[in-house]
Amino acid sequence: MLNIALAQMEIIPGQPDKNAEKMLKFIEDAKNNHADMIIFPEMAIPGYLLGDTWEQPSFLEDCEAYGRDIIAASKDIVVLFGNIAIDKDKKNNDGRIRKYNAFFAAQDGKLIPPSGKSPYPFVIKTLLPNYREFDDTRYFYSLEKLARELNINTEELLAPVKINVSGKEYCIGCLLCEDGWSDDYALAPLSVLHEKFHPDFFVNISCSPFTLGKNDKRNRVFSAQSKEINAPLVYVNNVGIQNNGKTIYTFDGSSTVYSKTGATVHACPAFKETLSYVVLEDIAEENKSIDTTRKENQIEEIYNAVTYGIRHFLDSIRMKKVVIGISGGIDSAVASALYCKVLGPENVLLVNLPSRFNSDTTKGLAHRLAQNLACRYAVFPIQESVEHTISQIENISIQNLYDNTQEHWTVSDFNVENIQARDRSSRVLAALSAVFGGGFTCNANKAETTVGYSTLYGDQSGFLAALADLWKYQVYSLAEYMNDTVYGREVIPHETITLPPCAELSSKQNIDAGQGDPLQYPYHDYLFRSFIERWKKAAPEDILEWYVSGTLEDEIGCESGLVKKLFPTHKAFIDDLERWWNQFSGIAVAKRIQAPPVLAVSRRAYGFDHREAQNGPYYTRRYKQLKEKLLKSE
Repeated sequence: MLNIALAQMEIIPGQPDKNAEKMLKFIEDAKNNHADMIIFPEMAIPGYLLGDTWEQPSFLEDCEAYGRDIIAASKDIVVLFGNIAIDKDKKNNDGRIRKYNAFFAAQDGKLIPPSGKSPYPFVIKTLLPNYREFDDTRYFYSLEKLARELNINTEELLAPVKINVSGKEYCIGCLLCEDGWSDDYALAPLSVLHEKFHPDFFVNISCSPFTLGKNDKRNRVFSAQSKEINAPLVYVNNVGIQNNGKTIYTFDGSSTVYSKTGATVHACPAFKETLSYVVLEDIAEENKSIDTTRKENQIEEIYNAVTYGIRHFLDSIRMKKVVIGISGGIDSAVASALYCKVLGPENVLLVNLPSRFNSDTTKGLAHRLAQNLACRYAVFPIQESVEHTISQIENISIQNLYDNTQEHWTVSDFNVENIQARDRSSRVLAALSAVFGGGFTCNANKAETTVGYSTLYGDQSGFLAALADLWKYQVYSLAEYMNDTVYGREVIPHETITLPPCAELSSKQNIDAGQGDPLQYPYHDYLFRSFIERWKKAAPEDILEWYVSGTLEDEIGCESGLVKKLFPTHKAFIDDLERWWNQFSGIAVAKRIQAPPVLAVSRRAYGFDHREAQNGPYYTRRYKQLKEKLLKSE
């Protein structure tokens, strides 16, 4: 009987000493519980998303040294773990030291090498992802590249690891994360190992970020794989957060065991560090799956991921207090409820910053929100300072030194809007957070972020954009979920949820008169989502093709009949599309580059996940032809 411990550990990126210390404790606990084997995630010692820390030789050597500590601790237990492996005698294509994303197997203080032709005593990752948040070929050398270097087929280097426990030999197919997601690759490592060696079971160690819906897909894929190869598959993932500077990713673990019949027979809880146990012989023949369908709805998944990410990010930057500018609107209200739940209301300061354009309605809602959350609250009027800034600008003399003339400038209504936003953030919230001993938040949602409907150095500022991967409809759903389920009472006022969104930065934005934002969220949420989250991203040509064929609403997922209701003419539709495409591809790019890091939830978050250049908007030839034809038809 092979008793296997699944170590779903929290990996702290860039801290091999802390990770190794935790691994040693897990190993000791597993031994005390009579485990024969313990399995850790991919890159368990260094972490995975480390940026160019991978280019520090001293860091790499430290990771190797801690790896040797783990190998030494494998007395009376088999330890499977992920770590960086280096070969000082070889180089990567960039001329730096050779690095492999490696799978190590150790027993009785020694490494167990794979049984094939590999020149190394560890398993090397075969498939290196280079999409979404991954940039593996920048740092690591794949098994495929090594095979080409050795002038042999990759299949010849793929081999299992064989261990002996209590006199019985087990043949293990060792996979590293992407090696199990091979549908779009020319090579499928799992299939090769199965066909050549028929392993007793497979182990996939992963460092796989949370994405909405991803676990359901993995269960389908891995269940089908285990059934096809007629062998159990053990998947071990980590928890915690990791980032690549501009995007913060949560890792939910959700480690899972599949029997040879494809049944899901064991699953670790999401977002929780745990050490759990399975007996190989018990799971091998199991036919009945446990229920791994998400018992929570999607908005509960979002809530769990966002609160987990906020908590761990704050811990990682050692921030214990936050200041939130609240307008009476939905985004700042949801942010307030989230941070109060994570930090406790005593560590949250809510600030209402009214100008002459803010209504009594929204000022009252801001106050009610603070009362409901029972946190710190202040009203900080900005009208006087805004007028002072306007007066200074209009009364200052601008000297043209090239022709010895002078001029005076007039502040436009649009300028006044931006002055208010910057005064609130760059002046007041920044100062208050410094005095309070914390940071101030960015409350932007994904729709606003998509088209830059925000002010640079104003409401685009903050230490973290926790809602910037959520569309407006998801923010509303999150508000209702927190009222109904998390708090069990109306914390976010009902009127905040029902009022039309409005920036209240000018007389033309009057919430009491129903004059709100230019974004029609029930449509624009879905239009913008097609720009960014579709695997094959939509561009104006696609949108116009779907519009002409009458399939636009089905393609982007918005309410049927909405497009005609919002845009009575072809020209109105085209003007709206081009307005926001120009924003999305233009100034919004510059704003996103300077925006705070985004907490990722969706299949494509802004930051490193969605890589972009400041190239400006582009319209294809086909788009121009369709546009001309439509406008002529009217």
